[in-house]
Amino acid sequence: MERVTLIMDLFECPQTRLPLETVSRRTGLPRSTTHRILDQLVRLDWLRHTPSGYLLGPRALGLGGREIGHSTLRAAAAPHLLELSVRTRMVVHLAVLDGPEIYYLDKAGGRAAVDIPSRVGGRAVAHCTGLGKAMLAWLSPEEIDTRYAQVMERRTPQSIGHLDALHRELGAVRRRNGLAVDRGECFPDIACVGLAIRGPDGPVAAISAVGEGGSAVERIAPLVVNAVRAISDELFEPTEPYRGEAPEPVPVTARLRPGGHPALRR
Repeated sequence: MERVTLIMDLFECPQTRLPLETVSRRTGLPRSTTHRILDQLVRLDWLRHTPSGYLLGPRALGLGGREIGHSTLRAAAAPHLLELSVRTRMVVHLAVLDGPEIYYLDKAGGRAAVDIPSRVGGRAVAHCTGLGKAMLAWLSPEEIDTRYAQVMERRTPQSIGHLDALHRELGAVRRRNGLAVDRGECFPDIACVGLAIRGPDGPVAAISAVGEGGSAVERIAPLVVNAVRAISDELFEPTEPYRGEAPEPVPVTARLRPGGHPALRR
């Protein structure tokens, strides 16, 4: 128990990711002993093992470690989500990745938010959402394969249904400087543009702005980028200026077409 405690104490937050050598060095335990204990902790879901190291698993996160991290994310993101919602007049989400799903941490958008079929504390299939794809794009191909089977759950006819197609889509997200688009893949008649909040060890969360299914949601990408940058600056070291080729924003009054989802016609 003392050795397990030494190891678990190294994982200070949900984003901490440590390779075997680092765990062995910091605990002072032999490498073989450390590896054996880590393997046991992975089998019991206290830790997860990824190609880049070990991190807290679902059992440890369920004891409160995840909620501490979630509180920090919500506090850092809340004012920026509100500002993004006001500037775009869109519903804005904050979510984290949890296995093959996303977990909604926050939602802003006034009265329109009530009619969008998502809720704080709810979940959605990650590969069917802009939020999820924005985070999945920064995981290794091997980790994507671990999370998903060859044939995948589809929420609508537009959903990605096969692992090969998901890899192609995530490649396209990376080529768009991390911008992920969902057009009716999770909810019919709804589109969104999402971008991951990335820390030193990979994606920690993502935000998205929701529009009508046929609207050019990509046009508000610069505003989403600015919001992500501001949140990242509060959570981590200040980021470099965004150098992607996101299009210029348009006036919010010209943003949406008539019709579409009833929550977005207000």
